[in-house]
Amino acid sequence: MTAPDGRYSCALSVPANLRSLRMRLTQAGSGQQICMGRKILTVALVQHLENQPQRTCIGCRKKGARSELLRLVAEGSGSTAVIVDERRRMAGRGAWLHSSETCLALAIKRRAFGRALPGTTGTAAVERRITAGTHAVDTPVAAATTVQPESGSEN
Repeated sequence: MTAPDGRYSCALSVPANLRSLRMRLTQAGSGQQICMGRKILTVALVQHLENQPQRTCIGCRKKGARSELLRLVAEGSGSTAVIVDERRRMAGRGAWLHSSETCLALAIKRRAFGRALPGTTGTAAVERRITAGTHAVDTPVAAATTVQPESGSEN
């Protein structure tokens, strides 16, 4: 039997409590339909901002999602330079900064780099990254060309 709008009616009953409804909505993927009595719900993909990791910018001191901020680390090996951790995976203590020139200027003015990453002073790499602007983090790097011939082809 079809409804006036052309959809098939569901034989499932309405869940007894909200917990079972929440569980059914969680298990359904994005775009799937759930039948509840005579109503059909379409599950939409919802991302909650409160579930994303929050980090504090060392320039403006405002909190933001981890995906909105750049991670900075000390270069290591005796160097005092601060570098941008593009993949957010480098070892060691990290500091977070919005990728805007105003936050960079505030961080330099407040001497925040030295406090967040003790022993560091050089911020040239961070300044170059922020002033470059639209350098995408996920852009693929061009493959390196092979200088030596493959083994077995040295004839």
